[in-house]
Amino acid sequence: VVDDDPGVRNFLRMLLELEGYVVVTVGNGNEALEAQRSDPAAIVLTDIFMPEAEGMETIVQLRNEFPQLKIIVMSGGGTYRGVDYLRLAQELGAAKALKKPFAPQDLIDALREVLRPQPAR
Repeated sequence: VVDDDPGVRNFLRMLLELEGYVVVTVGNGNEALEAQRSDPAAIVLTDIFMPEAEGMETIVQLRNEFPQLKIIVMSGGGTYRGVDYLRLAQELGAAKALKKPFAPQDLIDALREVLRPQPAR
């Protein structure tokens, strides 16, 4: 979980741990990259607007270094100056996008969908 708000990180950690996930939380994209390099995760849940290294930059870097990594992006500021940041994040490689605030079950459903094995082609 990558979010600059400690309250959001703690809430998501508790929610996901109750669902059986092992969760690591970090406060920005730089910390996310360090964590992924040292102990790779199957999925990253990231905010878009954060200090130091924001979500779009983080998505691009994670996709470049870890092309198989699943990413879910979340943001309360979906559109700014005509740019739909949630859609743009998906174009950059996020598998799903959630607009804050979202229901806890929406996140659980998104995780299950993204982690579901895909049929072989």
